[in-house]
Order: sequence, then C-alpha cells, then structure tokens
Amino acid sequence: MKTFKQIKKVIIAAIGFTVLFTGIILIVLPGPASLVIPAGLAILATEFVWARNLLDKIKSKMGRSRQSVDIN
Repeated sequence: MKTFKQIKKVIIAAIGFTVLFTGIILIVLPGPASLVIPAGLAILATEFVWARNLLDKIKSKMGRSRQSVDIN
C-alpha cells in the first residue's frame, strides 16, 4: 500500500508533466510556451530536485537576457 507522500508525489508528477508537455507542444503551436514550460517545471520542482535545478538555470538565463536588453 502506498503512503500519502508517494501518492502526492505521483499526482504532482502527473500534473507537472502534463503542463510541461503542453508547454513543449506550444513551442510549435500558437500559445505562451515561455510561460507554460516554467509553470510545469515549478510544479515539478515542489517534489523533484532535478526540476528545481532546471528551473533555477532557466531563471538565471532569463535574468541575464533581461539585463542585456536596453529599454529606454
């Protein structure tokens, strides 16, 4: 029998991967892929360290790209 923690991890994984794959599909279809993919990773990051690390890398790259854009 599975414990509550295991069931919670499976549910979060299912929701997170669904959102993440939807974002990946939105890369080729019209839609906000740049918002949906990080949202899926954020959901997965609540339970998985690899997703948290990937989300941190994306955040740092987005921060650097924002700094390089000169808005006057």
